[in-house]
Amino acid sequence: MSRKYFGTDGIRGRVGQTPMTPDFALRLGWAAGRVLAADAEHARVVIGKDTRRSGYMLESALEAGFAAAGIESYLLGPLPTAGVAYLTHAMRAQAGVVISASHNPHGDNGVKFFNADGGKLSDAVESEIEAALTREIQCVSADRLGRARRVDDAAGRYIEFCKGTFAERDLHGLKIVLDCANGAAYKVGPAVLRELGAQVDVIGDQPTGLNINLGCGSTDLDALRARVVEQGAGLGIALDGDADRCLMVDAAGRVINGDQILYAIAMMRQAEGTLKGPVVGTQMSNLGLEHALDAAGISFMRAKVGDRYVMEMLKANNGVLGGETSGHTVCLDKTTTGDGIITALQVLTGMIRTGQSLAERVAGMRLYPQVLINVALSQPADEVLASTTVQKAQAQTTAELNGRGRVLLRASGTEPLIRVMVEGQNQDQTQHAAEFLAEQVRQACR
Repeated sequence: MSRKYFGTDGIRGRVGQTPMTPDFALRLGWAAGRVLAADAEHARVVIGKDTRRSGYMLESALEAGFAAAGIESYLLGPLPTAGVAYLTHAMRAQAGVVISASHNPHGDNGVKFFNADGGKLSDAVESEIEAALTREIQCVSADRLGRARRVDDAAGRYIEFCKGTFAERDLHGLKIVLDCANGAAYKVGPAVLRELGAQVDVIGDQPTGLNINLGCGSTDLDALRARVVEQGAGLGIALDGDADRCLMVDAAGRVINGDQILYAIAMMRQAEGTLKGPVVGTQMSNLGLEHALDAAGISFMRAKVGDRYVMEMLKANNGVLGGETSGHTVCLDKTTTGDGIITALQVLTGMIRTGQSLAERVAGMRLYPQVLINVALSQPADEVLASTTVQKAQAQTTAELNGRGRVLLRASGTEPLIRVMVEGQNQDQTQHAAEFLAEQVRQACR
């Protein structure tokens, strides 16, 4: 069946509007409990969140829904998405729940689920939950109601897990600026790096509930770039609101995006013999990444946009490494989902083993000019993309690039947008082509 609420990364929306309302969250908790855990003896779920003020409201409503289904809730508090995935498995819960809208502003929020192994739910299971949402809540008897408990050592357990993935065990002598986006990693991120010996200057670590991703984090690198240069740091690390993304800044203040990070990790893995299967990117991955990996003899495949599809392709091809330009990188031999902290530790591992700077680690890859323009939608995306205006414009642009670039138009899985991407060898031509295509999409929306 088609899915009404689930996008590429759970359910997301504006707080106070369906589906981000307390009554919907109550029904969602009950429905998810019925599908994911109701048949298990002593069924339990773990619930984590980022720092949005609306997280309290949604957490309480979900907890009530799970209780009505007879499910125990273990509340982790603010914790990165990957931390929730790890503790879902470590605590032998039937499911994990993350309350977060990731890189979106504080007025948005979302809910995403992990299965008992800490992996993403399949489309089929999400469809089952949606079907259960249409049913009337049937509360279990009073003696079978679920309870809620706080897990006081959740952050500490995740910190130790992250440190355990870092084979070098020592970052002494390295100065790092870390931007926590005023989000879920504001405590655990600095703790991991400091306990490994790094000198850490932290920004974006004063969450108010309203300032998550605001002028900070992986969506706005200006403050981090300036701070790295000002402090004379070796590099900067930028996480997003739920810390599943990582972008970086080199010592000169230059941005290192997710494609470059993926390249650096792939080259390290190839050198040490731990790279299995193909490296998987997405339709948005820079053509320069594909060409650089090909030159190194590393197979590269493209999945649909969304880390769930990257992971599906990795598993289908026995791969371990994949990611997105946005900095959503997955190392499936280290963890079960995208983890910004572990991604950073993987890049740092390559730097330490080779003695190279961050800039040197990515120097072998040339980024092709790529222009991405988001066009707001006022009607269904499939109608716009299928319109004659857009189809002709896309064909014209592809012909003009004449095999020297790529064109991609796609609907966002999390926002009412069409993403227009053009990539080519010439910056001016690429910019012009993207602006032309974006205007044609706007015309089709009128």
